[in-house]
Amino acid sequence: MLKTLEIYTDGSSLGNPGPGGWGTVVVDNNTIVKELGGCHKDTTNNRMELQAAIEALKYIVREEVETVTIHADSAYVLNGITSWVFGWEKNGWKTSKKEPVLNQDLWKEFIGLVREFKGKIIWQKVKGHSGHVFNDKADEIATSKASLQK
Repeated sequence: MLKTLEIYTDGSSLGNPGPGGWGTVVVDNNTIVKELGGCHKDTTNNRMELQAAIEALKYIVREEVETVTIHADSAYVLNGITSWVFGWEKNGWKTSKKEPVLNQDLWKEFIGLVREFKGKIIWQKVKGHSGHVFNDKADEIATSKASLQK
């Protein structure tokens, strides 16, 4: 049976750039079924936000998921994947100012995973640090992973 999942993602960087972490919480029927997290020694918040979304997609590509709602508090991730990335691809990975897109290694991996996923993805903005239990858990994972690199 195909599932409908909700995923909450967050990234953290202590210093920006500095030690960073990412967290992903997979929710099925209002219950956490998987927590994922990782860290990097020297990175930025945007890279960690992207890494969290990438790892979420890597997880669901392996599962039998029909629909997933990905909740992120990062406007960078949400605007990038729903709008900007199409122009970047068309313009040879250059911004509107003709400069190279930052983090394009991660953006290319991200868009590839989006295209590989056969189900439906709904992108949803969630307000960060607002008391939402699953978003707060993703933030907790990301922050704790970043702290491990200090």
